[in-house]
Amino acid sequence: MANRVRKAIFPVGGMGTRFLPATKAMPKEMLPVVDRPLIQYAVDEARAAGIEQFIFVTGRGKSAIEDHFDHSIELENLLAARHKSDILDDLRETLLPPGDIAYVRQQEPLGLGHAVWCARNLVGNEPFAVLLADDLIQSDTPCLKQMVDVFTETGGNVIAAMEVPDAHTSRYGIIDAGGAKGDVRPVQALVEKPAPGTAPSNLAVIGRYILTPDVFDELSRQETGAGGEIQLTDAMARLIGRQPFHGLAFEGQRFDCGDKLGFLEANIAFAMARDDLGEGTREMIRRLGEEFA
Repeated sequence: MANRVRKAIFPVGGMGTRFLPATKAMPKEMLPVVDRPLIQYAVDEARAAGIEQFIFVTGRGKSAIEDHFDHSIELENLLAARHKSDILDDLRETLLPPGDIAYVRQQEPLGLGHAVWCARNLVGNEPFAVLLADDLIQSDTPCLKQMVDVFTETGGNVIAAMEVPDAHTSRYGIIDAGGAKGDVRPVQALVEKPAPGTAPSNLAVIGRYILTPDVFDELSRQETGAGGEIQLTDAMARLIGRQPFHGLAFEGQRFDCGDKLGFLEANIAFAMARDDLGEGTREMIRRLGEEFA
């Protein structure tokens, strides 16, 4: 088994029902945060972490994602003819090298675990990353790069985690780290959406994973869990104790872009962080605050 994380899976087969009607004809992963779609942020994060092969697990109606990462000859020629080289350079940065990108269809919406399992033959016998585009992370060092650095030291499985208020633990998968402290904590158990007051910690799992290929054997059981779906959390939990398993309390701010308010917050935060938009965004917020106070 290779000891370097070269491949990443992007499960993008979901329907995006919480953003209807915007997602009726457009994949939710193509919703823009400022001027780039969510999936582009995830791919750029993976590239910054050294990922070389990008595997998209798609569903029906997701062709816009394939088109986004492909050449648009007519548009590129138009921009070149109008001498808009800066925009053309930005456009070309979205492209991935030929052969480094692959698509596999998840034919039924059977859960995140099933989506990851669909990519098993493309991953093979090596560690791999999983990135959920809904979880957008703003950080100085890309979140997956932080995780790869931990993986280099620990091997095994590494999952991204963040501390959440005790009142919110029932919304997440929660790590039982046995009371350990620090940024890197051993995972002793995973508890999916524990009942209020029963969570073993307030360290919640979010949509970044580095996993060993052994998880495919667990997913091959096709056992259903919460919601009648094949859960990735259940398969990961069965690896605990068999191989190294750590949670990383990463540096950065996570935005839940599967939620409308989280998506709106992400747009504001990313706009404020830009040199060309930051001052104008702050002024807009001040003005709106005064108007709606």
